[in-house]
Amino acid sequence: MCSACHGSGPGARVAFWRWARMRNTWSATWRATLRGPTRSPSDKPRRVDDQMSVAFLNTSTKTSAKRELMERALDPHILLGMPHLNPFGLSETWLMKELGHRHWLMLAQQMDMEDADFRTPDGREAYAAICATSLMQARLELARANDVLVVHSSMSQVSRTQHASIHYVSIDAGIIAVVEILSAFVARETGGDNRSLTRMGVTTGLAQPRLSNSLAAAAAAFRRGQSDVVSDISLAELRLSRTMIIRPSLQEEFNGAGLLYFANFQALAMRAIEDTLPPSQLMRRNVFFNGNINPGEAIELKVRSSDDNVRWIVEFYRTDGSRLGLVTTWFA
Repeated sequence: MCSACHGSGPGARVAFWRWARMRNTWSATWRATLRGPTRSPSDKPRRVDDQMSVAFLNTSTKTSAKRELMERALDPHILLGMPHLNPFGLSETWLMKELGHRHWLMLAQQMDMEDADFRTPDGREAYAAICATSLMQARLELARANDVLVVHSSMSQVSRTQHASIHYVSIDAGIIAVVEILSAFVARETGGDNRSLTRMGVTTGLAQPRLSNSLAAAAAAFRRGQSDVVSDISLAELRLSRTMIIRPSLQEEFNGAGLLYFANFQALAMRAIEDTLPPSQLMRRNVFFNGNINPGEAIELKVRSSDDNVRWIVEFYRTDGSRLGLVTTWFA
């Protein structure tokens, strides 16, 4: 997963295709080919018909095992231990990484894929970039080692490019978090350049009924430059507590796709907040993203807070002054 929801425009509209929807067409058109030797995964994809884009076929003999592993990764029950916890309860960073991974796998399942290897018709890697997250009803402090965490999730399509998942996280004591994750498919127009991420649409044949979504509306407002997207008070009413410039670690804060990972934004924000405020009980957090950065780039964080220290906002900026992200936090 990545935090590269690109909001500057619709971008290239490329489509994903899935094998299950094309099985009959492929059988009729390429039956003779399928009777021949099995092609290696490195062979070039073939065109199915004039109305379809290039289809990417998974010819691995291990695909059914991969599908089973995806299903196992989405098992709702997790036995909590040290990797999942911090001194104050459930680790929010671990939780967001876990739910982001589940979001990715749920997308693959919804598209009837054998694994989550999303590709554009011309073979480029595609990613379900996270546009926004919302953490509500937080009671992470209740979680302890050996508790059984239960995650119940669902997914919906909210636009041609965007999907939203919602996750109800509970232990025996009840709900300890409700998390919503909004993503859009993106791909790099220029290899290795995280500034060239462009949105992509899902082909009509794969589209699901679209539902209105308040988080998507707030994320769109943020990308348009609006500052008070989820505020009950304006930024002007918050005092500027500090500014800091950091250079995110390539090894620790970028993900396997080479993108600054969405789950690390709240961790960076908390690092900045805790320099001023002692650890406090988290109640709610919203995070919004706008594009990404390349490895080695520095970013500026501006930390603002209410007079009662209940409400905190951390703004993320690139060195050219453009907005990269916004983390809004409510403490008890």
